[in-house]
Amino acid sequence: MALREILLGPLYIARALATTFKHNTKPIVTIEYPERQKAVPPRERGRHILHRYADGLEKCVGCELCAIACPVGCIVVEAAENTPEHRVSPGERYAKRYEINLLRCIYCGMCEEACPYDAITMGPRYDLADDHPDKFIAVKEDMLEPLSASLSDTAVPSGSPSAQPVPRKW
Repeated sequence: MALREILLGPLYIARALATTFKHNTKPIVTIEYPERQKAVPPRERGRHILHRYADGLEKCVGCELCAIACPVGCIVVEAAENTPEHRVSPGERYAKRYEINLLRCIYCGMCEEACPYDAITMGPRYDLADDHPDKFIAVKEDMLEPLSASLSDTAVPSGSPSAQPVPRKW
């Protein structure tokens, strides 16, 4: 062992201890995920959310503009007709099947911009982890916001003739 290493050994130990104490005094930045989630910026584009009106009707009328605007074609919308006995949305039609392939989606927000009824938005959830690719197909029931979240929405369904419970006779 060289004389230089013997003389500098205590200095190296002191520097290592100083580094250790310096890091021990810093606040802990580890977040206990998934119990606590990191705050996201307000304009974050996370998972999609399908909105409802305060009366529980879905805002999506099945027009498929979101699917047309999607640059990667990851949205599938299958529309069905509303009936007076089974009214799902205020329009003539509703989205019977609404699916988004989250692995193909590039989270560009074009679907959000294309929707004339503000039925779809990009939410703050970013936890997209699972063990099988089939679990990344988000279906309508996964994306619909709970009714309690839509109670604060002040928008009212369209006053179009198709939105009336009894069709007008011309």
